[in-house]
Amino acid sequence: MKKVIVTGATGLIGKKLIQALLDRNDEVVIFSRDIKKAKSIFPNVKQIIEWDYHHPEKWKSNLENSDAVVHLAGLNLFAKRWNDEFKKSIIESRQVSTKNLVEAIKLCNKKPEVFISASGIGYYGDCRDNLLTEEFPNGNDFLAEVCKIWESESAKLDTANVRSVQIRTGLVLTPEDGALKQMLLPFKLFIGGHLGNGKQWASWLHIDDIIGIYLHAIDNQNLSGAVNAASPTPVRMKEFAKTLGKVLNRPSFFPVPKFVLKLVVGEAVEVVTASQRVIPDKLVKSGYQFKFTNLEETMRDLL
Repeated sequence: MKKVIVTGATGLIGKKLIQALLDRNDEVVIFSRDIKKAKSIFPNVKQIIEWDYHHPEKWKSNLENSDAVVHLAGLNLFAKRWNDEFKKSIIESRQVSTKNLVEAIKLCNKKPEVFISASGIGYYGDCRDNLLTEEFPNGNDFLAEVCKIWESESAKLDTANVRSVQIRTGLVLTPEDGALKQMLLPFKLFIGGHLGNGKQWASWLHIDDIIGIYLHAIDNQNLSGAVNAASPTPVRMKEFAKTLGKVLNRPSFFPVPKFVLKLVVGEAVEVVTASQRVIPDKLVKSGYQFKFTNLEETMRDLL
């Protein structure tokens, strides 16, 4: 049994990860900015600590004697249309929260064995047809810079003899949230299709696999540094949409051009239409076995 501290617990991945930890009898401690919400979602979790990342003096003692810290918290990239103020908030929510957690862990008498921080494949930027292992350099757009800053704060624990892992998450597939949920309605209304030109690569994974990857990162002492979290079988967006249409028994004849997407999401369109052909090299070599690698089987399981 391990003692695992989780931030960002009320998000999609956080909720499912905590349930998985409880199912295997780990002790879970939640750091949450919304105590009431967290208690309503997790009535079986005994320790829920109020967490204002700007004030580590209020919670740093709770890090003592933990085995792992999983840091999922960060402002939703699509919570509102991007402008300079919102982009600044996106960076701060990741950089400052991670920095303060790392500094607090360094001061622990008994430090956790591992610190696992979320990141994203947006680290690479738009890479066309390149195969992206963890060794590929970061891109030069806004989200790539966010991920670079985010990961650099986490990696500072390497000097404190604490294993740090940065999970570069791909397109997590679940009907409960994210891109798949957004695509379902137009397909059900017979107006579904691919996004952008359809030639860009989509690096996806089943929701069960991202949870499995976090558990693997907690348990596997040989896994450290940046880790690509995406199925080993990326597909082009046109194939992604075609497969979704097949599973739903709907056509996929109505693509959404980039200029239309830009009207809806503004500058964030570059995230939506970026091509990222990600290969989970370190995960596979570390022994992680994906539950789902076939896109059609994945969608049938989910839908």
